Amino acid sequence: MGFEYSGILGIIILILDIWAILQIIKGGGSTGSKLLWILVILLLPVVGLLLWLLLGRKGGL
Repeated sequence: MGFEYSGILGIIILILDIWAILQIIKGGGSTGSKLLWILVILLLPVVGLLLWLLLGRKGGL
């Protein structure tokens, strides 16, 4: 049963990361900042997503 939950959690994190990357690409920031945020999310999927949600979004939460 643990495998099923971790698999579902992994898929949810993947979907959220893809959503965040698309939001970054569509955003109005500079190319350098977009690239930096995308790299952070790709290298640290959970932490990077949380950091972007808290620090990177223009509107905040």
